Amino acid sequence: MRVYGPSGTGLAAVPSPVRRAANGPFTLSEAGAPQAQSATVALRTVGGIDALIALQGVEDPVERRRRAVKHGRRALDALDELKLSLLAGSIDRATMLRLKSVTGDLKDSSGDDKLDQVLAEIDLRVEVELAKAEIS
Repeated sequence: MRVYGPSGTGLAAVPSPVRRAANGPFTLSEAGAPQAQSATVALRTVGGIDALIALQGVEDPVERRRRAVKHGRRALDALDELKLSLLAGSIDRATMLRLKSVTGDLKDSSGDDKLDQVLAEIDLRVEVELAKAEIS
């Protein structure tokens, strides 16, 4: 289909076959069969992949701090849930397991010394509560 102007369309004309002159300046040797192309050289993408993996490992300090605050809040919520269950007189095993699951996240450094001190204190409190419940 051929487009004529901004709104017109039409069918394209089929080109007529081109005649070749037998006595022209260019001739093709029938004896030389097409040769197979040599293997293409592989592009060097290993450096690009290594760079991408290295960039994924680099953390933004703001992101690291945000994640540490999130883990601290989860640990405080679990401690608060434990306090409420103690006041109600029944300690739920699921609460203790949740408390145990948040301890691993508190070990990571946030890059902020004051925040790391607060997280260490929260971690100590969680460890004490787990020791009192004899969950290791």
